[in-house]
Amino acid sequence: MQQAPAADVAPVLHLGGRRYDLTHRALVMGILNRTPDSFFDKGATFALDKLYARAEQLVADGADILDVGGVKAGPGPEVTETEELERVVPVVSGLTARFDAPVSIDTWRASVARACYAEGAVMGNDISGLGDPEYAPAAAAHGAAVVITHIRLRPRVADPDPHYEDVVRDVSHFLLERAAQARGAGVPPEQIVLDAGLDLGKTAEQSLTLLRATPDLASLGHPLLLSASNKTFLGKVLDLELTERRAASIGAAALGIAWGCRLVRVHDVEGTRRARDVLAAVSEAA
Repeated sequence: MQQAPAADVAPVLHLGGRRYDLTHRALVMGILNRTPDSFFDKGATFALDKLYARAEQLVADGADILDVGGVKAGPGPEVTETEELERVVPVVSGLTARFDAPVSIDTWRASVARACYAEGAVMGNDISGLGDPEYAPAAAAHGAAVVITHIRLRPRVADPDPHYEDVVRDVSHFLLERAAQARGAGVPPEQIVLDAGLDLGKTAEQSLTLLRATPDLASLGHPLLLSASNKTFLGKVLDLELTERRAASIGAAALGIAWGCRLVRVHDVEGTRRARDVLAAVSEAA
């Protein structure tokens, strides 16, 4: 297994020339879907006016980062590279012109990430875990950060019966290998974020195990991102419909932050930000 780099005394993240000290305060990433078939909002923000209004609300609610995606992670109708570019590149340009918050592009295609970096995006959120060999070099060339997410197969492919010898060990091994790959391509360590990929090729029980293993995953040498908001594992464990998972999502985010996650990707920015602020105050007081 690749060894993690030595952890900084004060964990930091560099985004677009800004330095974020993550010692006490996690960052809240607000989700923006430029998709007609998102699992959560079902296309409610596909129209540009709706998307910008949603972005304005997320910023007002305290989002530290805006994460915009043009293709949902799960199975669905094919979205070509051209179509994805048309969905997200103008949006990234519009978001960076309207708001001061850093913009992240949620894509696993290096070509889409590269086009969005040219329009001002400062982070690539890659749920394929650098499945595209050009992804890390594109980020390095533009000085962008990357989120490296574990996935067992690949995006948009159903994984109904995922098996691991040891889910925490296997996910950790994958993330360390891909982080080393990103560093080798020229992405600085302070611009690499790791994500265990809850629900992505995991059963509900496996996702819970990974959430509980947050302290171990947070010790791998890079900031850890948690993306648990409204996800299937919460619904299965608690028998909750999609529209009933708000409180559970905030609870999962709070646990993740308390155990070491330094970024949380969420739908409910205001509620999560309030929980984050309480935890930051407790951490600072200690």
